[in-house]
Amino acid sequence: MNPLGTGDPLRLGPYRLTGVLGAGGMGQVYLGRDSEGGIAAIKVLRPEVAHDPHMAQRFVREAHAAQAVRGDGVARVLAARTEGGRPWIATEFLAGPTLDQAVERYGALEESAVRALGAALVRTLHDIHGAGLVHRDLKPSNIVLTSRGPRIIDFGIARPEHGLTLTTTGQTVATPGYAPPEQVLGQRTGPAGDVFSLGVVLAYAAGGRPVYEGGHVAAVQYQVVHGEPELGAVPGALRSLVEPCLAKDPGARPGLDRIGGVLAPPRGADRVWRSGPLAKDIARREADARRMAALPGDRSGPSRRRLIGTLAAGGAVLAAGGGGVAWWLLRGDEAEAGGRPWEAEPLAHYNEGTTPSPLWGPVSLGSIGAADARTPAPLPVHDVVVAPAAGGRLRAYAVRTGRARWTSRVAGLTGRLLAVSDDTVLTVDGKGALHALDARNGEERWQAPAANAATLLAVDDKAVYVATRGGELRAVALTSHTTLWTVPSPVKTSEKSPAAAAAATGRLVVCGGDGQVVAVDAARGKTVWGPARHGTTALAPAVADGTVYLGGRSLTALTLSTGGKKWAQPSGGGRGWSAPVVAKDVVYAVDATDLSARRTDDGTDAWTLTFASEDSSRDAPVIAGNSVWAGAGEAGSRGVAAVDVRGGSLAWPYTQGTEGRWALAAAGNRVFMLHNGTLTAMPVF
Repeated sequence: MNPLGTGDPLRLGPYRLTGVLGAGGMGQVYLGRDSEGGIAAIKVLRPEVAHDPHMAQRFVREAHAAQAVRGDGVARVLAARTEGGRPWIATEFLAGPTLDQAVERYGALEESAVRALGAALVRTLHDIHGAGLVHRDLKPSNIVLTSRGPRIIDFGIARPEHGLTLTTTGQTVATPGYAPPEQVLGQRTGPAGDVFSLGVVLAYAAGGRPVYEGGHVAAVQYQVVHGEPELGAVPGALRSLVEPCLAKDPGARPGLDRIGGVLAPPRGADRVWRSGPLAKDIARREADARRMAALPGDRSGPSRRRLIGTLAAGGAVLAAGGGGVAWWLLRGDEAEAGGRPWEAEPLAHYNEGTTPSPLWGPVSLGSIGAADARTPAPLPVHDVVVAPAAGGRLRAYAVRTGRARWTSRVAGLTGRLLAVSDDTVLTVDGKGALHALDARNGEERWQAPAANAATLLAVDDKAVYVATRGGELRAVALTSHTTLWTVPSPVKTSEKSPAAAAAATGRLVVCGGDGQVVAVDAARGKTVWGPARHGTTALAPAVADGTVYLGGRSLTALTLSTGGKKWAQPSGGGRGWSAPVVAKDVVYAVDATDLSARRTDDGTDAWTLTFASEDSSRDAPVIAGNSVWAGAGEAGSRGVAAVDVRGGSLAWPYTQGTEGRWALAAAGNRVFMLHNGTLTAMPVF
């Protein structure tokens, strides 16, 4: 990365620019920081082409394409300006090498890692094609390897499936050696074109060299159209997988579902980007990015020039190729790890069995009574934690001191709370209207009376999902506040038996009040798989890395895309498994008197801690730092246990001497506990 030069903008939208990541034929990419310290990569159309209608149209198409794709396998668009002034797109900063950089530095990937890479790319291509798009430029330099897996970037030449591949000048937009024959010839390119590129990418990853080579571009393109790929360096088992993808005829290539089924990566194969030299490389880049996110400006800390030099030395530079620019982005939750002024300092150590003093509280919430199963858990948002107050209102407390910050003017609010973009609180009132409140002052930002919501289910970057009072599922757009779709709920949901849900990777997974689970397409509401019974009541599912985790009669892991069972661990008795929570390849849940940590890849036991009490909480445990917290004793009513995740030992219990449900939440190195009309903040370690 290079420092800003003469003529470079100093600010774009909410972002102050700190350096130049790279440049391509149509745009330049900057590293930017917002007022809260979050970092992003901002791509800007070059001034000399900003007035070219064809370039501007392509830039707008790139922004729309990137925004249309839902899923964890692409870089999330944070903001964009496509009309008026100088167009720009801001995206998450992905700290990691591209696939070609990784292969050049560490050599070809092992077969298991290639299979894991392929499985991840298949899932993301499913998301891209599901949005009605074809990427058309899948190549190693457009695949970033992060600690969370591969990410496909650069939608600069993505088109709707019906779009042609020729530019207005008649030149073919195609990366030599990776674009399919039909794209090279300027013919219509559909999803099968991405399958061809996927095959070439996997062959490159497995063999360590391109499969189509030549002395110049024309020779490479001739080989793609008329020649045969050189697959001698590709192991035999993978060769039989790759060859069908490289068929000249698009109709002869296998579909993504078939490829995904054949890949079948072994357990733990994806740890290539979580351990070993490649993982260390990724971790170093992430640490550099976090330092940049934590930079407090020009007043203190390392100089911006020094940090820019560090990033460049670590290889966190922009890869440019084929006229497109690859974005380096860091997920929002990692940006938070750089440190915020309202975060607490974790305990350096603790004495096992000795409960530390609360950071603050218990603070009285007024006459709201004891919490029951429908009482919302406290919601940390930015520098406040929001909890229910008397009269159906919400009250926010400063996370550092516990002092009341604001009380909502809107009354009659009920049920679960959700947060959007770290600055907005979503809630519903008794009449079914959806309300969005400003987390800074409690003022109403917007409302959607037509939502007719009975229960808030989940939210993603496009919509909030609700169960209606008429027993339907509904999606309400976060931007226009209008209904995107409404469908009859495939599972039971009612005021007495509300559903629970999670949204991820373009899917809404809903658990009904009768214990059945279903996955619907978040963009259209169409059922993708299910319903299937996994319990007797609605327990919130957990979704991570393409897997759904469910409590109930068994602790179950399902494939998010198909609903296929990966593993299941039956309950040892009592009311069954609680709702689960996932962190760092481990899923945590309570089974009767046992808090159990299970490995996500196969469900085997990492450790189990038995509480000296009866049936414990059905709520999901809470993860904070190196601790996991769960309500214990008689449906979790007697107290809370803080457990060390590193071995499963009880760090300490916490109780207030009264029975009643404990509703927990965690953020900023604090655990917030709502119990019998009080709110308490505890330290973590």
